[in-house]
Amino acid sequence: MRIEYTASVFTAAGWRSVAITADAERVSDGMARVVAVTAIDGEDPRPGMSRTGARRQQYNGAAIAAREVGARKRLSACNLLEN
Repeated sequence: MRIEYTASVFTAAGWRSVAITADAERVSDGMARVVAVTAIDGEDPRPGMSRTGARRQQYNGAAIAAREVGARKRLSACNLLEN
């Protein structure tokens, strides 16, 4: 299944929220485990991502994607894109 949820990333300007699109597997009725992150704010995860293009908004998208793999997410807090 494909889900979308928000997560926080730390930038030089402080904590910012980003939209994460991920492939997940259902663990129970209300929970899913992230298998792979496919997009962060609509872009492929890579080092040096920025929300606005400014250096103070830069974060490491590859590290965020690696951090999210294996995370358990409550389905009521996610948007279900594909089943």
